[in-house]
Amino acid sequence: MMEAGASAGARTTRFMMEGVGARVIRGPEWKWGKQDGGEGHVGTVRNFESPEEVVVVWDNGTAANYRCSGAFDLRVLDSAPTGVKHDGTMCDTCRQQPIFGIRWKCAECGNYDLCSICYHGDKHHLRHRFYRIATPGSERVMLESRRKSKKIAIRGIFPGARVVRGVDWQWEDQDGGNGRRGKVNEVQDWSAASPRSAAYVIWDNGAKNLYRVGFEGMADLKVVNDAKGQTVYRDHLPLLGEQGPGRTGPHGLQIGDQVKVKVDLDLEIVQSLQHSHGGWTDGMFECLGTTGTVVGIDEDHDIVVSYPSGNRWTFNPAVLTKVPIPVPVSSTSTDSQTFAVGDLVKICNDLEKIKLLQRGHGEWAEAMAPTLGKIGRVQQVYHDGDLKVEVCSTSWTYNPQAVTKVANSDGSVPGNSSGERLSALLKKLFESHVSGDVNEELVKTAANGDASKCEDCLKRPEADVNGVFAGHTALQAASQNGHLEVIKILLRYKADVEIEDKDGDRAVHHAAFGDEPGVMALLAGAGADLNARNKRRQTALHVAVNKGHAGVVRTLLELGCHPSLQDSEGDTPLHDAISKKRDDMLALLLDHAADITRTNNNGFNALHHAALRGNPSAMRILLSKLPRPWIVDEKKDDGYTALHLAALNNHVEVAEQLARAGKADLDLQNVNLQTALHLAVERQHTQIVRLLVREGANLNVADKDGDTPLHEALRHHTLTQLRQLQDVQDVGRLLISLGAQGHDKKSSSFIAYFLAAHGADLELKNKKGQTPLDLCPDPNLWKALTTCHKDKESHEIEAAAPSATIDECLVCSDGKREMLFSPCNHVACCNACAPRVKKCLICRENVLSRIKIEECVVCSDRKAGVLFRPCSHMCACESCAALMKKCVQCRAQIQFMIPMSICCGGGGDVTYVEECNASGTIAEVKADSKDEPAPSNSSTGEAVLMNNGNRDISHSDIQKLQQQLQDIKEQTMCPVCLDRLKNMIFLCGHGTCQMCGDRMSECPICRKAVDKRILLY
Repeated sequence: MMEAGASAGARTTRFMMEGVGARVIRGPEWKWGKQDGGEGHVGTVRNFESPEEVVVVWDNGTAANYRCSGAFDLRVLDSAPTGVKHDGTMCDTCRQQPIFGIRWKCAECGNYDLCSICYHGDKHHLRHRFYRIATPGSERVMLESRRKSKKIAIRGIFPGARVVRGVDWQWEDQDGGNGRRGKVNEVQDWSAASPRSAAYVIWDNGAKNLYRVGFEGMADLKVVNDAKGQTVYRDHLPLLGEQGPGRTGPHGLQIGDQVKVKVDLDLEIVQSLQHSHGGWTDGMFECLGTTGTVVGIDEDHDIVVSYPSGNRWTFNPAVLTKVPIPVPVSSTSTDSQTFAVGDLVKICNDLEKIKLLQRGHGEWAEAMAPTLGKIGRVQQVYHDGDLKVEVCSTSWTYNPQAVTKVANSDGSVPGNSSGERLSALLKKLFESHVSGDVNEELVKTAANGDASKCEDCLKRPEADVNGVFAGHTALQAASQNGHLEVIKILLRYKADVEIEDKDGDRAVHHAAFGDEPGVMALLAGAGADLNARNKRRQTALHVAVNKGHAGVVRTLLELGCHPSLQDSEGDTPLHDAISKKRDDMLALLLDHAADITRTNNNGFNALHHAALRGNPSAMRILLSKLPRPWIVDEKKDDGYTALHLAALNNHVEVAEQLARAGKADLDLQNVNLQTALHLAVERQHTQIVRLLVREGANLNVADKDGDTPLHEALRHHTLTQLRQLQDVQDVGRLLISLGAQGHDKKSSSFIAYFLAAHGADLELKNKKGQTPLDLCPDPNLWKALTTCHKDKESHEIEAAAPSATIDECLVCSDGKREMLFSPCNHVACCNACAPRVKKCLICRENVLSRIKIEECVVCSDRKAGVLFRPCSHMCACESCAALMKKCVQCRAQIQFMIPMSICCGGGGDVTYVEECNASGTIAEVKADSKDEPAPSNSSTGEAVLMNNGNRDISHSDIQKLQQQLQDIKEQTMCPVCLDRLKNMIFLCGHGTCQMCGDRMSECPICRKAVDKRILLY
């Protein structure tokens, strides 16, 4: 028995029966595009408008009607929020008792049940088939085994989702204000009788609370960035309406039917029939002779009937009879309150009155508030007389008493004997309606591109060119839709181009969203700030890159917008272009001087980001447009370079480009002193190991524990891999096939062989005193590694033997060559034999002077071995010469360097060194002496003898340059973070980087308030 408002339990039963609050996803006959947000996105059943239609509010905020009879648009993901429970049952995995929502009963095990969470979480045997029991007493449905079924991920309001207030919000400003965001921490129970019907949210302002997501069909939240829930067996979920509301029971009644208590039954019989079906009370006398509407059918097939008084009673179906519904009178009827499809109606504008009238007639939602006093069109007349009305660009269900007919569907006006048409008779009505909300008309006409009507609106004295409707101004609406003529009119009426909507988006952002480059140019001409940020600190350029609108990107850059501003995550448009794999936009940004070195909040610059993402095409473009070659080796705070990141994540193509095209330093170390080779060996990325070794990476660099890559490889060695290697006899064939198909590419043992065969030192000890061989317990592997290493050494000795003769004096063959002849610049003799040589023994040119080659004037550790041109001095070893741009002996600019091997008549590479360009970079080009002759040494002149003072001068110069470099860094780096370049200046004259400056209200140097920030381009 239920009286109106009698008990909370009665309300819970009603919601359970009607399915209100169930969480749903799209069904098999879905045809509504992406209203739901996409496959697997979740929504909440708000109410049933009829046995055929249900209203769903999706987690993304969209609300619409869907079919739940005949055609099935929805599947029930979870009915637990409705209060459906199976008394006397228990989930045999998680021990939930009783089971709420759908019950899953194993068809092959005796008395074994699962709840929905455990069923979709793959508990129990996947090969076993299950019965699905949607509600207590409903028929069981046998399902295929889960092993053969497809799973999909569900998305929506789940832990990690970002949310704002939704359509049913009634919690004042707990969230910090309309539009403020929060993060879902957990899905919880709103009440014990309604599990999984709420979400616990932590708002950005620090507040925390529980909000309804399904309880009684309410949606307090709307998702902004959804999160992934569990994966579910989609085809195992029941169809909404298949066994739920609207089905005809064995008594032939269904929701929406008009019924009366049978008049041919005596009161005593009725009372006896009500026994065990809700009983009888004195208040039920109102039902005798009165027509009511079926609003629910419970699990016992009893009928819940609503009466005009607002009371609801539960009846045995045997005492009721169905009342035929009279066909509505035609639209020409004189009864103005008889409705037909197509009629125009005006919604009641009394808020309190309409709330009362809506009870039991679709209920009232706060989102309906904008419809008060508005005119809409009847789309459908339901069995119980309720109306589905299209108003304010959406549809709602109304009590017919909450609306007033304005015009019939044929355009005639009720009660008008002259038959005058709607267009004339409703003019005043619509004028009064429009004049009360001229901003609405202005925004709508601007959005539709109606320039003349827009100008008519602006001519009204009460019109506000910057008026807001539905959160947007007319300029914002026209900008997103690309209506240039409307924009010109609005600008002529002084529309403010810098007004922000609730998300902080301005007109330029809306033009970027709508892919309207023409609008962008027009707004720029009107003085719009192209670098304006929204609440996520995104510029229009960020928006255009993320949306893939290349035309807008090009226009913005040509109009001079800043190409490297950062959003709230620190990402520049360059980062976004790499993430979106838009090489065209990446090239555009770089052509307009986008800053490759700008790092995001995680410390990744553009090169790091491309390496992390494994985007080889982006890396190719970045390397081809590097403003300074050493950027390729820039490190993050943890010491990782782009090459480290590529090696760590096994991005082979990216690593190859960095090592070859980018000429990255292969031996740079991170904070743990690991090189890229260490990381590749640790992760057993065989192809990266091959690449780095063949490009010349140092195999014997030690990390913070003293481990070389070979230590690392052998530490990962397993006994299983040892057994595999015992079958391998031909070590050479194994090395050749490393990384080829058919072998275990992740075998650390194979990597150890490869490193040993390429010269990794077997005797180096780590900080624990262990050599690599100490980490090798297997004698077969130990022997194989030793053999590989010895073979490598013997090959090196053989290769070095011919070159040994290059050092021998060509006259006596006993001494070493140590005299530099001039002007040919060849080295052919020792100090003892040189005075007797009149012509060079290599080129037969006359020898005019002889200079003894001394030790390197910089390091004093090795003999000088590089000839500088054009000064013809040989005063530095190969290692020190590589760092020089001027000769340390005469201070002349070095144009190219000739190694000792060429001076001795052998092969080698000549390195040409060009003048410093405007940006301070040095370009180096290597020419193979076999293909291109060394530069001719035709110049003559006396040799300049080196003196001891030159060495002192070079050291002091180096110290001076180091100090100057440090001074420049202190002047140009941000004084707050000391990591980024200073590119933002305050009016006081001091400056910081953009990331730090954006967060400051006063100058960190002089403590003056920051009134304005100026970005340096």
